Amino acid sequence: MIPSDHFVRFYNEVFKALEARGHECLVAYWRELGRLQSVELADRFRAGGLKAALEYWKRIVIEENCESSIEDHGDYLEFRMIRCPSLSKVLDNDASPCEFYCDHCMGWVEPVMKASGLYAVMDMESRTEPHCTFRVFSDKAKAMEFERKARLLSKPYDAAAAPAGHSTLHRRAADTQHQD
Repeated sequence: MIPSDHFVRFYNEVFKALEARGHECLVAYWRELGRLQSVELADRFRAGGLKAALEYWKRIVIEENCESSIEDHGDYLEFRMIRCPSLSKVLDNDASPCEFYCDHCMGWVEPVMKASGLYAVMDMESRTEPHCTFRVFSDKAKAMEFERKARLLSKPYDAAAAPAGHSTLHRRAADTQHQD
């Protein structure tokens, strides 16, 4: 088994290699990861709703040794990544991170959410600092409301919103003015 320190660095290099072949190759890879994760999780989330999603991410916090908080707010759950172990490991080496590294989370999560009838929103907050806020909603309108407030929204499949070139990120004008 490959240690997680090596795995995330390898993953980053795979992302960069796919991106070099064309952004659509990277997106196709994420779509396949999402399809595979849906096989494991969609029925569980559909049957158990937010509670099942909360239990899944509580387990991930432990397995991936995340410095994070996860809370059930009744109509949504919030996973606040205080220090992402994955991006931290990618940044802690001499290779540069893939420009879209943080989008891989929504890359696999979004297909799972669609298949289970839930709505996920990822505010990456920054592509170079290892923290983010991820919420899962049962109500689409509430998810869209949180989307509008996001500083750096991850929408890896939203080609219509891609700026010139290939980037699939969204930025609010206020993002460049944001101070933590």
